Amino acid sequence: MASHFIGRSVELTELNALYRSQKAEFLILYGRRRIGKTRLLTHWMELSQPRAFFWVAEPTSSVDQLRSFSQAVFRFESQLQPPADMSYGDWKTAFEALVRLAETKRLAVIIDEFTYLLQAEPAISAYLQHSWDHTLSQSNLFLIISGSHLGMMQRQVLSYQAPLYGRSTANLLLQPLPFGTTQSFYPHYAADERVAVYAMLGGVPAYWERFEPGKDISQNIRNRFLNYSASMHDEPRLLLADFLSDPHNYVSIFRAIASGAGTPKEIAGISGLDEKQVPQYLNVLSDTGFIARRVPVTQPPDSRLGRHFITDPFLRFYYRFLARRQSQLALGVEDQALEEIKRHLLDFIGTYTWEELCQEWLLRATGHTRLPFMPDQVGGAWTRKAQVDVVGINSMEKTLILGECKWSQKAMGQDVLDDLIQKTVEFIPTEGNWRVYYLGFARGGWLAKARSFAKTLNQINSQGKNWQTVGMALLDLPQVDQDLRDWSQST
Repeated sequence: MASHFIGRSVELTELNALYRSQKAEFLILYGRRRIGKTRLLTHWMELSQPRAFFWVAEPTSSVDQLRSFSQAVFRFESQLQPPADMSYGDWKTAFEALVRLAETKRLAVIIDEFTYLLQAEPAISAYLQHSWDHTLSQSNLFLIISGSHLGMMQRQVLSYQAPLYGRSTANLLLQPLPFGTTQSFYPHYAADERVAVYAMLGGVPAYWERFEPGKDISQNIRNRFLNYSASMHDEPRLLLADFLSDPHNYVSIFRAIASGAGTPKEIAGISGLDEKQVPQYLNVLSDTGFIARRVPVTQPPDSRLGRHFITDPFLRFYYRFLARRQSQLALGVEDQALEEIKRHLLDFIGTYTWEELCQEWLLRATGHTRLPFMPDQVGGAWTRKAQVDVVGINSMEKTLILGECKWSQKAMGQDVLDDLIQKTVEFIPTEGNWRVYYLGFARGGWLAKARSFAKTLNQINSQGKNWQTVGMALLDLPQVDQDLRDWSQST
């Protein structure tokens, strides 16, 4: 499904600023597959109409790539078709030809799929570094290189050992689109349906385009996930191949974490791997960004309460619901898988996506004067006795925000808020006097008694040994959806 361009206003502003600069600029644009790097660049060209030379590398030999690049430069400069065998003698000469193109007027030079060049010609980074140091950095160029192989970009372009390290004037890691932009993409879906889509696809625009807004969630799940020939089944392998040459043991870890394991011992127990080897695998997976070790935000980074989570929604959904069903799906047995997904999706969303969206709400709300104080860390918190879904803490100001998230379709009562307040003693640091604010997030809203309780709490100051409350706010899904939509318009 073709779609209009959504979001990315910050990135577009950055591209415009770099293009309008009075000096040579070098941007490295990177991000995971399907995140929309090429779409961002082409949309910027359509929107801002810069004078631009755009070339896309292909998975072919270094000789073919040099010839293709050389002929593209020739066509741009002369507006003529080059001879079929026309090519510069080497990449150094080809890069220096770019300077000539920018002698009289600012020029954006975009080299897309740069990792194809790296695969065919590993020394290309050194050639580009030499040209940048000696000629390009003194020119009127805005150079952009972009690549889809995130692991290769990190190792051979961005790392300290890479030839291009320190040469770029700007690095832009393109992040997934926020949930608040889903309404523009799926205008006919209700908020809870869009949350479900986000739980399965995350913020990857190319995945969104594979879901058809004219069909309901079940039809899209059947067509895109349960149809064995659907290309979505190749995505986990492609994503991991960017980092791992032999993903087998790593896949076992993904499956274990998707099943609820969070510590090396738990992961080893489910995956069958040696517990002593699991931390090494986890370190590698942490470098991919698809898995992260999180600790309670009220605890230091080395807390023994840390647990590992799959951070990518698509991979989390795939390894929870689909990875073990490949043989079944290959035989066309779809109904059983669909029923299991529908049966467990409510808990899946409540455990992961809804909590993450509520944490995002807290992060964004701090910039919109919706809270009595601003946390400098946001996440979740847990002890061996209790857990709080949304926590914001400011250790300097001695302020704490505690929030409870409920994904039930039913309106929640005061008992949920009572439980939240009772948990306070588990998370208040022992040092200092603290102020505490409470948040309640409920998909189905709140009963009148709960709303009355929150209103009363805003008018009195209850307290504990070294803390006192300053109030409470209650939100439902429509409010969270509207806020995230409004606040995402500037991203």
